[in-house]
This record gives sequence, C-alpha cells and structure tokens, in this order.
Amino acid sequence: MHKILFILGTRPEIIKLAPVIMAVENEGMKPVVLHTGQHREIAEEMFRVFKINPDIRLDVMRENQTLFSVSSRILEKLEPVFADCRYSMTVVQGDTTSAFLGALSGYYTKTPVAHVEAGLRSNDKFSPFPEEGNRRLAGSLTDLHFPPTELSRKNLLKEGIQPNNIHVTGNTVIDALFWALKLPYQPSEKLKTIYDSAKRLILVTSHRRESFGEPQRRVFRALYEIVQNYSEVEILFPVHPNPNVRREVADILENHPRIHLCAPLGYLDFIHAMEKSEIIMSDSGGVQEEAPSLKKPVLVLRDVTERPEGLESGALKLVGTDGEKIFAECEKLLESPAEYSAMTRNPNPYGDGRAAFRIAKSIKLFLSE
Repeated sequence: MHKILFILGTRPEIIKLAPVIMAVENEGMKPVVLHTGQHREIAEEMFRVFKINPDIRLDVMRENQTLFSVSSRILEKLEPVFADCRYSMTVVQGDTTSAFLGALSGYYTKTPVAHVEAGLRSNDKFSPFPEEGNRRLAGSLTDLHFPPTELSRKNLLKEGIQPNNIHVTGNTVIDALFWALKLPYQPSEKLKTIYDSAKRLILVTSHRRESFGEPQRRVFRALYEIVQNYSEVEILFPVHPNPNVRREVADILENHPRIHLCAPLGYLDFIHAMEKSEIIMSDSGGVQEEAPSLKKPVLVLRDVTERPEGLESGALKLVGTDGEKIFAECEKLLESPAEYSAMTRNPNPYGDGRAAFRIAKSIKLFLSE
C-alpha cells in the first residue's frame, strides 16, 4: 500500500489538505499526517472539525520565533521522519514555510513531491512575504503540480514545467467549505445577536505582515468612517493576536457600538460569519477563494493578489490599504444593487468542490506508472 506523507503546519494548510487526506484514503492509499506544530491551538480545532489525528507532531512553535529559527527547526526535525520510513510521495500545500521545507525534504530524499494549490503568482517576491518565495521554491522541487485554475497552469508552463506533470483541479478550500457547511452548527450568543440584528454586516480580517503599522491604521480609520456614515452597518472584526495590532485596533475602533472586535474565530464560526455577511474585507488568500462560492463580494486589503481569476470574475476588488478607496468601494456596494450584483453573479473561478477527488486520482495514477 502506498504511504503518502502530508506535511502541514498552519490552519489554511489543514483546511485545504483535509479533503485530500480523505480522498487519498478513499483511493486505497495510506495517508500519514505530519503536523509541524505551527498555529498550535487553532490547528487542534481544525483537526477536530475534520476528524484528523496527526500521526507525527514536530512541535516546532516557540515564542518570538523568526523565519530563520522556525525554518531550521522544521528542517532538522523532518530529517529523521524521512529516514525512518520510505514514503511513496509527500504532499505539501500552498505557500507556507512548511510547504517549502516539506518539498525540500522530499527532494533531499528523492521522494516524489506533490504540490497542492501550485502555480499562483503575484510576481513580486516580497508581496505577499514570504509566501510568494515559498510557493516558487516549493514549485521548483515538485514532481506533480496541482494548480487550481487554468491561469495557474499557464504560470507553471511559462516556468518550464512539463505539461504532463500539471493537473488543473480547482481549489480544495471549496471542497472543505461545502463539507463543513453541512456540519451541525450553533453560534455563540454574541454572534447570534449580531446575526439576528437587522443591520448590514461587514466581515473584516487583516493579518498580513506587510500591512502592519500605518497601512493597517489607514484600514481601521476607513472602517470607523464607514460605520459613522452608515447607521445600518455593523462590522465584525476578528483581530489578529499580534499585540501591536490589537493595541492599534483598540485605539481606533474599540469604543464604537457597531464595531464588534473579537478573538480570531474558529473555522465553523468563520465560514458561517462569511455566509451571514453582506460584504467581506480581507487580506486572506483563502477568503478570496471561498467567498465567491457564498456569493459575497470581497474588497481585498492588499495592493497585489496572486489570485487574479477572482478579479477577472468580478468577485474580488483590490483596494489595498488606501482609506479613501476602501470607503469609496464599500459605498458603491452599500448603495448600488448593480455594483453588488456585478461582484456576485458569476460562478466561483476556484472550483466546484471536487478538487480533492481529482488530486487523489492523479496521485494514484502517477504512482502506478
């Protein structure tokens, strides 16, 4: 039986690889799940949601760690994992440090590497940072590429990847979304109160390193201006745990009765918050992929995105951290049904919920050749 090693660290990796783990098992292969230990507490919540019990835990997380320190610990702890067992393939996802180092470990041990969500490019190696570099580096070591869209496939072809090693699948985050929305769910009393109000809800997330400081302060001031000008609007803002971000959020937004600040939401809470919202503002890559399936417009709080398909479909609009632009685009969505329809009427370009099935089939075929 083929053993397939899944290397994952962060919450988005767990969400996006969970459907693939299930699909690989359904195809008669044995998934072996390795968690590096990043995003420790929220990772455990995700494992519970998707009923995954990691086989290997590296526990690399340390306070105030740097990219240098976490990278060296992950790579050092992966060495005995690959030495102890010969895996048929290792699977990594996206653009994280664990994805790049998992691919590098596969390369060092001549283990074939599959890269889920391959081929996304912003073409600016420092935006998003370090994600753009991680994704490119992982891709250069990959044997089996799973781009979510045709445009991602074209990016890989431009970089010299052989066409028969590329399989367009859609994005597995849509598989996870559709699966999780069917689970039993009961919101907290606070969230239920927000959802049951007659207000128009805007959901906000902001966590990118490149936005910390004055760029985020511009976003926060724009949010305050929106609720000041629109009495029917409420904002739900799960705040990044970074203490500097929390302090700045509190200084600008804490005392407004229609701005609800809270700790980061669990996965089920978050996808239901998306479903209940009217507008989403976010710098998250996953949100850009998920929201179009829920017919929610996304104002992207970044200057560039490696998900241009969403821009082309109309589901996403880049507003960066320019306060005036954020307010103006939000105003259009609040006041113009035509503007709102233009961002929500097209199908999600990121998939139909069957990406994991396609990935598992391709892995099985690759290993049988």
